[in-house]
Amino acid sequence: MAGPAKKRAVIEKQSSGSSDGKASSGHDGATQRSSPKSIPRLDGNRDPTIGRGIAPIEYSRTNDLKNISEFLGMKGWYAARGLQLPDSLPARPAQFNNLGKECTLTLNTFNVLQAPTTKVYQYDVGWGSETDSSKRALVKKIWDSKAVKSALGEPENLWIYDGNKLAWSGIRVERDEARIRVDLDQEENEALQAAGRPLRAIRPGKENKHMVFVKLTRQVDFAHLNAFLNGQASWSADCIDTINFLDHVLREEPSRKYTQIKKSFFQRGEQRFDLGGGIEAFKGVFSSLRPVLNDKFQKTLTVNVDVANGTFWRAQDLGRSIVQVFNCNTPQFQTKFREAKKDWRHSLLRKDLGRYKRVGVTAVHVKNNPTQWTIEEFVGMDCHEAKFPDPDNPAIQVSVHDYFEKKYNLTPTSGVPVIKMTKKIRKAPVYIPLDYLRIDPNQRYNSKLSDRQTSEMIKFAVTLPKQRWEAVEHGIKLLNWNNDRYLNHYGIKVSNRPATIKARVLSSPIVQFAGSGPSSTIQPRDLLAGRWRLDGKKFIQGNTRELLSWGVCAIATPRGGLNQQQVTAFVQNFIKIYEGHGGRINPKFNKMPHIMQGNLARGGDMIADAFNQTGNKFQLRPTFLMFIVNDRNIEVYRRIKKSCDCRYGIVSQVLQSKHVERNQAQYISNVCMKVNAKLGGATCFTKSTTMPKVAPTHITIPTMVIGADVSHPAPGSGSDAAASYAAITMSIDATFTRYLAECNTNGNRVEMVTSQNIEQHLGNMAKKWIQRIGRGHPPKRVLYIRDGVSEGQYAAVLAEEVRDMKECFQKLGCKEIPKFTVVIAGKRHHIRFFPGPGAGDRNGNPLPGTLVETGCTHPFEFDWYMCSHVAIKGTARPIHYQCILNEGEWLGPEIQQFIFEHSYQYIRSTTPVSLHPAVYYAHLAADRSRAHENVSPVSSGKKEARAEPKPQSSTGSSKAKVEIQPLIPLSNAGGLMEAMWFV
Repeated sequence: MAGPAKKRAVIEKQSSGSSDGKASSGHDGATQRSSPKSIPRLDGNRDPTIGRGIAPIEYSRTNDLKNISEFLGMKGWYAARGLQLPDSLPARPAQFNNLGKECTLTLNTFNVLQAPTTKVYQYDVGWGSETDSSKRALVKKIWDSKAVKSALGEPENLWIYDGNKLAWSGIRVERDEARIRVDLDQEENEALQAAGRPLRAIRPGKENKHMVFVKLTRQVDFAHLNAFLNGQASWSADCIDTINFLDHVLREEPSRKYTQIKKSFFQRGEQRFDLGGGIEAFKGVFSSLRPVLNDKFQKTLTVNVDVANGTFWRAQDLGRSIVQVFNCNTPQFQTKFREAKKDWRHSLLRKDLGRYKRVGVTAVHVKNNPTQWTIEEFVGMDCHEAKFPDPDNPAIQVSVHDYFEKKYNLTPTSGVPVIKMTKKIRKAPVYIPLDYLRIDPNQRYNSKLSDRQTSEMIKFAVTLPKQRWEAVEHGIKLLNWNNDRYLNHYGIKVSNRPATIKARVLSSPIVQFAGSGPSSTIQPRDLLAGRWRLDGKKFIQGNTRELLSWGVCAIATPRGGLNQQQVTAFVQNFIKIYEGHGGRINPKFNKMPHIMQGNLARGGDMIADAFNQTGNKFQLRPTFLMFIVNDRNIEVYRRIKKSCDCRYGIVSQVLQSKHVERNQAQYISNVCMKVNAKLGGATCFTKSTTMPKVAPTHITIPTMVIGADVSHPAPGSGSDAAASYAAITMSIDATFTRYLAECNTNGNRVEMVTSQNIEQHLGNMAKKWIQRIGRGHPPKRVLYIRDGVSEGQYAAVLAEEVRDMKECFQKLGCKEIPKFTVVIAGKRHHIRFFPGPGAGDRNGNPLPGTLVETGCTHPFEFDWYMCSHVAIKGTARPIHYQCILNEGEWLGPEIQQFIFEHSYQYIRSTTPVSLHPAVYYAHLAADRSRAHENVSPVSSGKKEARAEPKPQSSTGSSKAKVEIQPLIPLSNAGGLMEAMWFV
């Protein structure tokens, strides 16, 4: 293994402004120990103003990490931080998996045929003290100014700029440093004069003048990258800089022609798709360069091209947009505003209007001279109440209404909030009435979509493989590599032919139900089709908690609900079908539950009524409650779950009345799987015919599977103070069918599971495993599957989470710590498989078990892509798995087959699933845990369980401390924590 990566600080002179490379952290020890610290999220925060002393790029500094391209692998990120590569990092196995059958796939990757043939120099870009370099639009405007272009010799010399600190060119500037003065006011007035528009007045002392420093730091080293790809050199900062340069060259020309959002490009004038609420969607093209083991088994570079689906604000009058967003007319909006003004700071209207923050608008109140602004916020004042110093007499405050009436002969609408802009004039805020603002085109919508918008977006985004491939080909035409002047200038060539590879379709396991004969297993053709029915099948393990004291609550609303006869008919059918699947219901009370009506207006008391009435009827603590609701109201759902989980410790099932009314057998069978799992049962086991051949000792090694996921609040107003949720799951039987799950808050946008959560929740579950499965002994090995972390966080998973897990086993008194194997499961990528004719399913998607190890994988590290499911709609998205630690010495084919086979025993499905169930359950648990928030309920429910507030701290790399309350703990009065309450 290679030694420490060569740090840039050794090669180049550091300025006094260099940082020490330590990640910021504000944890107080309750949530995460201070050392080592998590690498902060790459959240787009810019470097502080550098001034005259330009600090060269040093990737070990936190602020410089955002300059790194993705897909460098774990070694690349270690090298970037100047850390020594760990000996434990698994390499790609010497031989590929040869199990199953071979198949041919086309990938949406396009190989780089030729790297630059000319000299390329890298420069660091700095700014004078008068420039706020955190303002991306200002920086871009300065870089694109005539003064900068002229000084750098454009357009003859084509420069590449990353928008932050790095620039590249094929020329070497004189004296290796350029100092360029830019007067944006002068250039703007020259442009206005040429257009015949009024000139902009420039006040003394307020000139828009800037100084740009462009300093040579190094020559891009293509030879070192080639040596790395050939296995002759280790990762270094040189390699990273080179890949970074190539990635930016590929993006430069498209970014000038199309609207760019990160690595996606959207063509202006594309057909829009209306999502409702003033939001629209349209398709673009995603493009990203990465080092791979290509289709010819060569270590090289390739470009991943895919469809990008973007959501944008509709370009229209701001007033019309607000009417669409709030689905109301102007008088109704005025009423909303009048009510909200009573407590504007805490009002729901103010929060909802927060989605317009940072939206660019054009003011059109001055004809023939529109001006562009950026919205800071809607204020709790209308045009009569909002005032500012009168420009003609600054000692007097003038209202927005009076100013617009006097200055422009315009009468703004009263009773609606005025908009405060980000820019100030004479140090005073700028207020503009919404009547005269228009939303600028091609602006991304960053807030969470509503349920209706999400449904429409899915309809727009989901396309079958044939249509998706046509869209990829359209994207290739848009990128137009052959005629890209930047690629041609630097001598880069990219193939227009996609990579075609030999993949494997792994053998499906035997899916075993109870009993014997044909009905006890799934037919091979159904396994390959990825879908089967439960008709005539008994669950491999019936409910260990026999149903005796159970109740059904049909919730009535003013709009109506189901009658007693409909509910009784459904319950009778449920009993018949559940028993047919092997469910156990005590006949003491004729097997029937207590059926009652619930009143939603009673809030938490409604659940208390259901619990108490059921217990009174059977003179026994209820085991299970079923609730029938009239719609998919998330607040009602969470109210039910909060009471049942945290107050009564009872498993529950929520059903929609429309399904109950239809009373269809297939729907009831699906419900039975969930109910059976919650009551201690299991749907099916998988029996492998492959594992005994691949790893004969596999079954004899005591193994624990752990899954973890951290979910973050949706972007938008309020998300900077909202909780993240960490969920940890653990297998609790020898067949890895049933899992325990525990959850809690995890600070605000903290990606690593905190030490406190691991110690408390993993420790609690590990005790049960040792007692039940290990018979007093810990497992010999642990397979930890972690979801949702980026490459830059892989090292932190090992340094923090795995470290804490091992310490957890130590605290439990384990003399021998289990051997950990850690696999990262990633969904957020753009790799897609396109099978050849006859090699896929009926929709053209890959078959379950399709395994890809070349064409898009890392040149040296142990990763693979696997499609274990069948996509019902659209194009299947494979899961990217990367093994970052393998103390358990799993063989490559062993771990790949293990993960694939377990996708068939997901406890609530009659299909294989895309992710390993341990991670899937962590998703479910993290989402369910939102119902356990320690907040007051929306309606009554004065008896709701509430925990004593024990704040968890959370920090990000650039924000103040946020206090996050822990969740209300589950009540284990009825053994809920032993049940799969989350399915």
